[in-house]
Amino acid sequence: MRISIASGKGGAGKTTIATSLAVLGTERGLSITYLDCDVEEPDAHLFLHPTPGEEQVVTVPVPQVDEQTCRAAGVCGDCGQACQFSAIIALGEQVLVTPDLCHGCGACVLACPAKAIHETPHRVGVVQTGQAGRIHLVQGRLDVGQTMAARVVRRVKALAPAADLVLADAPPGTACPALEAVRGSDLVLLVTEATPFGFHDFTLAVAMGRALNLRMATVLNRVDGYGRDIRAWCAGHGVPILAEIPTSRRVAQGYAHGELPIRKDPEFRRRLEQLFGQLVGTAGALQR
Repeated sequence: MRISIASGKGGAGKTTIATSLAVLGTERGLSITYLDCDVEEPDAHLFLHPTPGEEQVVTVPVPQVDEQTCRAAGVCGDCGQACQFSAIIALGEQVLVTPDLCHGCGACVLACPAKAIHETPHRVGVVQTGQAGRIHLVQGRLDVGQTMAARVVRRVKALAPAADLVLADAPPGTACPALEAVRGSDLVLLVTEATPFGFHDFTLAVAMGRALNLRMATVLNRVDGYGRDIRAWCAGHGVPILAEIPTSRRVAQGYAHGELPIRKDPEFRRRLEQLFGQLVGTAGALQR
C-alpha cells in the first residue's frame, strides 16, 4: 500500500506525522519504505537516523547545438518554436540554450530539420538511500540553484523498493513537485493546521487530489479548540478526518532536538497509534 503524506503549506507537521507512522509500522512487524520527496528541504533523516547507502546523480537531458551544422543549413528557429519553456531560442544566427529551463522532453531534437541538436546530461540533484531498522529510506536532494524538483521526485519514486507499506513524504503546496509525489498513491493523507491560512491551503490541496482522482483523508494538527469551519467543510466535501492532534510542548521540544515525538509524548503516541490503525485497516473504504 502506498500512502502519501502531504500538506497545503509548510510547517503543518507533515514530516513529524510521517516519520512517526513509519516507526509505528515497524513496531508492528511491517517492512516500510519511506520516500522523502520534499527534495528542496529533505529532513526525515534527522529523525530516522539511517545508515547511509547508495547515491545516484539525477540528470536532465538538455540540448546542445552543433553551431556549424545549424548555420550551414540556415538558422530556422524550429527548435525554439517547439519548446514550450523557452529553454532554446534562435536569435539571428545564434541559438541560445538555457539548461535550467529545460524539461528534457526532446522536442527540439525532433523539430530540428538539420539534425544539428543532440542531448547531453545536466545534473539537477541526487537520490540517496539508507536503512533505519526495517525502514528503507529513499531521499532526494535538489542541487542549489536548480529548478527541476519534479525530476528528482520522480527518481525517488522509481527507486522505491517493495515493502508492506510505502510512505511518501510529499513537498508542501500544490506545485509540480507535490503533484509528482502524490501521483499514483492509494491514499493521500493531508496534514493541516486548523487556522485560516491552513484552511485555505488545505482546500487547494484537496483540489489537487481531486484533479488526480485520489482518495484523501486529513489530520488536523495543533487543533487547540479551533477547527469548526474546517470540520464542517470536510463533512460537506467527503474528506474524512482521521485524527485531531493538540499542540504539545513535548512534541515541539523533541522535534527541535531531532527526536521522534512518539517517544516524547504518550498522548501524541496514542493518537498516532489510532491513526495508523485507521489508515491500514480502513483505507480501502475511504471515500473519493
